[in-house]
Amino acid sequence: MARAIGAAALVLAVGGCSLDEAVEENDEANAPSAPAESGTDARLPGLPTADEARDLLAGLTVAEPRPMTGYSRDEFPHWTTTDGCTTRETVLARDGADVTVDDDCQPTSGSWFSAYDGETFDDPGDLDIDHIVPLANAWRSGADSWTDDRREELANDLTGPQLLAVSAASNRSKGDQSPDEWLPPAEDFHCAYAAAWTAVKDTYELTVTAAERETLTAALDGCAG
Repeated sequence: MARAIGAAALVLAVGGCSLDEAVEENDEANAPSAPAESGTDARLPGLPTADEARDLLAGLTVAEPRPMTGYSRDEFPHWTTTDGCTTRETVLARDGADVTVDDDCQPTSGSWFSAYDGETFDDPGDLDIDHIVPLANAWRSGADSWTDDRREELANDLTGPQLLAVSAASNRSKGDQSPDEWLPPAEDFHCAYAAAWTAVKDTYELTVTAAERETLTAALDGCAG
């Protein structure tokens, strides 16, 4: 049986409450929002303001990329399942509006705004869940020396601004490129994107290149407000 569920409800369910309890306590639809001023975006948890992101960026270590020796996406286990919902399913419910899921937590209907390119979709199959900091970039930035558990945490992080539902086309255009190589086509999302990227790098103590830091600085300096 399909059922409508707000994004906050599913996140609560994954956090430990039952799905029924979460739906009962969170009956409001989660409308997707375009990026707000000062580097904020309602869908990205833990997103710093532009000023906060600048401070975080100043504390990141600048280093050359590490080699890709030994890299595989399998080194970052995803998507994990919690209380019957995978990380992908949780993000789709969080980032969509009027999302309906079936008994297996699979979204069956809803509407999703892709902040990378400004497109709106009603088929979840047209969406990817992007790792803001790509797994390969994380590997080059220090994750090559992590434990499997730490890499799994990064790949399934629902508490920080690391995961976002976007169009498959824009995500695949990005690939594993850093901000100095690729920024979202939607320029009004550059601020939020830079803030999210910086926050993830700070949380996981990942390095940045000089060119990466320069681009992030410019994007954060361009934030409104």
